[in-house]
Amino acid sequence: MRIIPILLLLIYLVSCKVKSQSKNKHDKKYDVSKTEDEWKSELSKMSYYVLREAGTERAFTGILNYNKKKGIYVCAGCKAPLYDSKYKYESGSGWPSFDRGIEENLEYDVDYKIGYPRSELKCNKCGGHLGHMFNDGPKNTTGQRHCINSAALIFVPANE
Repeated sequence: MRIIPILLLLIYLVSCKVKSQSKNKHDKKYDVSKTEDEWKSELSKMSYYVLREAGTERAFTGILNYNKKKGIYVCAGCKAPLYDSKYKYESGSGWPSFDRGIEENLEYDVDYKIGYPRSELKCNKCGGHLGHMFNDGPKNTTGQRHCINSAALIFVPANE
């Protein structure tokens, strides 16, 4: 009799699909679309890893983490404007943090890579992975922390 509950459990587990497993990352058509070989030839290894493979650079290693200059942060993959420097703040997390972005160029998704759902941020023009959004940002503004990989960004100073 113990075999029946085990069989039912196995059937249930095999039939279940987690949302992230059923999602095809190529479902959405983006304005900027390239082959993987094109992306690899145009991006640094780290930028490719972050933008195209949804990787994460190690904390406190990104060149833009401590940047305090005025300007715009654009997508390293397609140059779409993503973040204004006036919304950047020091979160202590080890990655550039912003309390908001340029909404029309951001896409919000759900990432289950570490076993629970997180709000993933992507470039809405090329689909590149940028980082994640958390609700532990500055309470006096949006309360959001857009935790972004430096390798996903290019900084364009205000005077250029």
